[in-house]
Amino acid sequence: MGANDEKSEMCGTIFLKYLLFAFNFLFWMAGGAVMAVGIWTLVKKSDYISLLSSVTYAASAYILIVAGAIVMVTGVLGCCATFKEQRRLLRVYFVLLLCIFLLEVVAGVLAYIYYQKLNEDLKENLKHTMIQKYRQPSQDHVTQAVDKLQQEFKCCGSNSSFDWVESKWVRSADAKSRAVPDSCCKTPTGGCGRRPHPSNIYNVEGGCITKLGNVILEHLKIISAVGIGIACVQIVGMVVTCCLYGNLKAEPY
Repeated sequence: MGANDEKSEMCGTIFLKYLLFAFNFLFWMAGGAVMAVGIWTLVKKSDYISLLSSVTYAASAYILIVAGAIVMVTGVLGCCATFKEQRRLLRVYFVLLLCIFLLEVVAGVLAYIYYQKLNEDLKENLKHTMIQKYRQPSQDHVTQAVDKLQQEFKCCGSNSSFDWVESKWVRSADAKSRAVPDSCCKTPTGGCGRRPHPSNIYNVEGGCITKLGNVILEHLKIISAVGIGIACVQIVGMVVTCCLYGNLKAEPY
């Protein structure tokens, strides 16, 4: 019976080793995916981040990038710990899994929280940012973001083109009699913003605030889903690691 038990235990350990190795390979690939989502969020929508007052959106993406990088390193460490059957490395691996799990849960929760307050944040701050900072000194990033926003989403102003009446730039001599920025025009040309007629400029119901809000909401859903989804998968990895650690501990040196 003792020989059979020992053989069964060894088979269990070998099974857990290969299971954990397979998990680490998938985990390593998932780390790359998590990092890619974070980088994609920052690169693809980096211009629009300057239009948001809250740093939560950007923070969620940065957390995913850091977590993804750690995941990839941890995946390699997990493979080494599995094949070398070193309990000390398995302990380090488990702690790293736990830390990454917490990081990704935080990223997912931050994205969800911001998802809930996004519309309120945009209503309070987008119009103020556009009319107070557009084409103002040291605000080139805002100017570029607003121009890109209006052209990409075919909109004009936060709520409507009439928002530009309150703009510092429109009221200044620098505007050269423009009623709206040239980026509001359906066919942008120098000075086309002097003619704010619906046939010349974009006149979308709800303005840019609705368009931008919808895009960011979709991105936040992706960030939340990826962060929490990968975190749930890691629970499986931690359970398998604990089982393998227990089996190795039971085996004689």
